[in-house]
Amino acid sequence: MSDAVQRVKSAASLPDATRLARYLEPRLPGGGSLAVEPLGGGQSNPTFLLTVGGLRYALRTKPGRAAELLPSAHQIEREFRVLAALGGAGVPVPGVHLLCTDEDVIGRAFYVMDFVDGRVFQDPRLPELTSAERGALFADMNRVLARLHGLDYAALGLGDFGKPGDYLARQIARWSKQYRASETEPIEAMDRLIAWLPSCIPADDATTLVHGDFRLDNLVIDAREPKVVGVLDWELSTLGSPLADFAYHCCVFHFPAGRHRGLGDVDPVALGIPTEAEYIATYCRNSGRAAIGDWDYYLAYNFFRMAAIVQGIRKRAEQGTAAAANALEMGRGARLLAETGWQRAQRIGAG
Repeated sequence: MSDAVQRVKSAASLPDATRLARYLEPRLPGGGSLAVEPLGGGQSNPTFLLTVGGLRYALRTKPGRAAELLPSAHQIEREFRVLAALGGAGVPVPGVHLLCTDEDVIGRAFYVMDFVDGRVFQDPRLPELTSAERGALFADMNRVLARLHGLDYAALGLGDFGKPGDYLARQIARWSKQYRASETEPIEAMDRLIAWLPSCIPADDATTLVHGDFRLDNLVIDAREPKVVGVLDWELSTLGSPLADFAYHCCVFHFPAGRHRGLGDVDPVALGIPTEAEYIATYCRNSGRAAIGDWDYYLAYNFFRMAAIVQGIRKRAEQGTAAAANALEMGRGARLLAETGWQRAQRIGAG
C-alpha cells in the first residue's frame, strides 16, 4: 500500500491517505494501492470505503479529535467492542479488524471492518420490493432485533458494557445534558419532556444488549432476498431496556412519509407491511413476551431522545464539524420531534 491513491468526494474525506496506508499496510490482508472514498449514511461518524489490492473494507471514524467533541458522543471504541463480541452470536454484523485511537495517524480515532455487500433502503415504504418481500423484510428485522435482545451479554464478555437497571433514568439524564450542551434555541416541548419523563418511568426494568439506533437505513439487506445481512452503526449500543430499543425501531409507524421517511400517513397493509399492533405482537412472540405496557411512554422517550440527537447534529452543522451535507436541514427537525414526543406524553396524562 505504499503507492496510496486517495479519491476525494466530500469535505469529510480523510486528511492523509498516505499516512493511513502506511499504518494499515502491516495490519490488513491484501497489498497494493489504497483507494479511499466516502460512503453515504451516518450523520455522526464519517464512514469510508477502503479498497486495498482488490479487497474492500469499511473505515469508520470520529468526526474530529476527541477534544472537539461533546462528552460521551461518537464512541466508535464501543462500536468496535460490540461488533467484535457479536461475531458468531447470531446477529449479522461485519467482522472487525483493527481499532486505532492514535489521533495522530489521520487526525481522529477510527476502526476498520469488513465491507458488507448488499442493499441499503432509505424509504420504509420499500418501493423497490414486492408486497410479499416487504412483509418478509419486516419479519426479518423483527426477528434480528428480538435475537439481539435475547443474547446473554455477560457470556459475550459484555457484562460491563453498561449498568444493569435504571436505564431510562440514566438515559434521560444523559440526553438532557447533551441537549442542553447543544441547544441553539428554546423548544418548549423539549423543556416539558425533560421535566416530565423522569417522574413517570415504567416499572419494567429488564436489561439486555440494545442497539440504540435500529432502523431500516442502518441495515444492509441481501442483494437478492428480503433478509438482513448486516447491522451497522452501533455507536449508541449499551446494556439497557429492550422495550425502549424496540419502541425506537417502531417510531417509523408515527413519522409521515416523504422527507421524514415514515409510515404514519400510509396504509401499511396495502403495501404488505404489518401494522404497528401486528409488529408489536410479532416481537412479543419472538421475544417470549405476553404484551408490552406503557407503549406511549416508550414512544415519548424515544422522540425526546431523537430530538436531543438531532439537536446535536444541528450544533455540529453550525460549527462546521457535521459529517453530512444535509446536517443543518436535519438538525432543524429537533422541534418537530420534541413536539411529537410531548403529544405522546399528553396521551398518558402529562401536562
